Amino acid sequence: MEINVQRRSIGVNFLEDGKVEIWLWAPYALNVSLLVPEKKLKIPLLKQNFGYWYGISHDITDGDGYSFKIWQSGETEHNLPNTKHIRRADPASVYQRDGIFGISTAINLNKSKWTDHNWKGISLENYIIYELHIGTFSQAGDFESIEKKLDYLVDLGINAIELMPVSQFPGNRNWGYDGVYPFAVQNTYGGPKELQHLTNACHDKGIAVILDVVYNHLGPEGNYFNDFGPYFTDKYHTPWGSAINFDDEKCDPVRQYYIENVLMWFRDFHIDALRLDAVHAIKDGSAKHILLEIKQYVNKLSEMVGRDFHLIVELDLNDNKYINTIEKGGYGIDAQWIDEFHHALRVTTGQKKRGYYSDFNGIEDLAKSLTDAYVYDGQFSVHRDKHFGTVAKGNEGKQFVVFSQNHDQIGNRMLGERTSGLVSFEMLKLMAATVFVSPYLPLIFMGEEYAEENPFLFFISHLDEKLVELVREGRKKEFAAFHHDEQVPDPQSEETFNRSKLNWNSHLHGKHQLMHAFYKKIINIRKSLPALSSLNRQQLKIEAHKIQNCLIISRWHQEQQVLCALNFSKQQQVLPILNGLDYQLVLNSAAEQWGGQDVNNLVFTDNNITIFPESILIFTSSNV
Repeated sequence: MEINVQRRSIGVNFLEDGKVEIWLWAPYALNVSLLVPEKKLKIPLLKQNFGYWYGISHDITDGDGYSFKIWQSGETEHNLPNTKHIRRADPASVYQRDGIFGISTAINLNKSKWTDHNWKGISLENYIIYELHIGTFSQAGDFESIEKKLDYLVDLGINAIELMPVSQFPGNRNWGYDGVYPFAVQNTYGGPKELQHLTNACHDKGIAVILDVVYNHLGPEGNYFNDFGPYFTDKYHTPWGSAINFDDEKCDPVRQYYIENVLMWFRDFHIDALRLDAVHAIKDGSAKHILLEIKQYVNKLSEMVGRDFHLIVELDLNDNKYINTIEKGGYGIDAQWIDEFHHALRVTTGQKKRGYYSDFNGIEDLAKSLTDAYVYDGQFSVHRDKHFGTVAKGNEGKQFVVFSQNHDQIGNRMLGERTSGLVSFEMLKLMAATVFVSPYLPLIFMGEEYAEENPFLFFISHLDEKLVELVREGRKKEFAAFHHDEQVPDPQSEETFNRSKLNWNSHLHGKHQLMHAFYKKIINIRKSLPALSSLNRQQLKIEAHKIQNCLIISRWHQEQQVLCALNFSKQQQVLPILNGLDYQLVLNSAAEQWGGQDVNNLVFTDNNITIFPESILIFTSSNV
């Protein structure tokens, strides 16, 4: 069935004439009615093809609470035919005012007063991404508080924020990956209208909005989707529970459900890009993979509204089929996260080679990631105990997102330590600069820009004590290879959540103020030098000096060349970098103005230069 990209075709939707259209997929139901308790309203739905139920009403208004009454067949204890009814919230609800166990709230998404009519988005290759968690970004933990910080982000140089998942989850404390209503915007964040307001405000400031979504599973608590139909399949399993039914019996409406979700974020919330969580856990053996079908519908919507929408994936497969164009047999996804860049960078800085870090050899693998994106592109992986990956040929730099830290790499440490607590101040600057001189899309995690010291821990607020205990035990097992004797922070504790909130006062003082100024500078350098802002992977040369633990990066574009010397060692090093060209120094991270010890007396010997420990030098030349 062809999906209408112009408006939602599932759930409760307000039409232009004031009517409300109702669509529900419930193939096992014998009868279905929509109930509006406050109005004592009962609207019988009519059975349609493929298990859908349909109704239309003049009596539902914006803000009304509603639920579905579903009659199902069953058996008595004597095996006699019987019918029973249940009441459930709408699987396509856009707002759960009272949380996951409350009824749904009808919201007219078309009533928002948008002022971003001239917004055409930002080219993907120009994204400077700032990942944030709404609940811990501010003390209030809501969308409105983000709006108050937009000028700060613009001043920093950010032009794209990435919101961790906002779909309704249990309670008020969660990373968002336990969401159980994919269409519903978290009530404690402010709900759907406040998200629309935030997106509009971002666009008015020239900031694109990326939204993290989860299409590989649904959270366990409050998950009653099986009461409606086979949303899940036993053919596959994920680390988080049952797999979504993208290719088993009656999968077509499930596929439509998720395609409609993608379209809603872009069309009704004006989101610019979606980051799809862990797509390697999306299991689909269909002739047309669900990601390909999603991309095709997104392309239709882009053509209709006249601006691009982007899909970015988290992918642990090193398989460029996901990001190859549809014309080349790929799924057409626009970009993917590269965890291997992070892992190689961490080992280069001295991270112990435990867990998945055990596969990485430091400076040489960092050089390979800078050159080839994938470190593992067919060779044997000891950690995985198999040959792994493929070569990312023909893929542009803008198709890869890199970082020195993100929510996973911090929060999946047992103690949630940020990088500021693991390496020196000088190394922090070097790691940040490595991200921004790479030929890829840079991403920073909230607070990183001023060396935030508060941890980012894993936290939940489940109501089911058995589930809470399962989560606690799961956390202990997940990072057993990384920690041994430390006390595990309780993910259910409100204290754990509060400890993870940013300390906004710190960025104004001392080393935090210096780090903030450094980030502002390196972002400006990235934007202003064409050799760095142009993400042509062919205009790049990397030299790894293994013994010295140093890199030399050469990048060029048209008449400009940029040379970067990176010293990850704890000693001064002499590197051959100048090649006789006329270079000007753009940045010395070891300079006194950035809190370093170098008084800018750079020592040149022939074409060699002495570089301070744990620092980067950036030169530019107009002679290519």
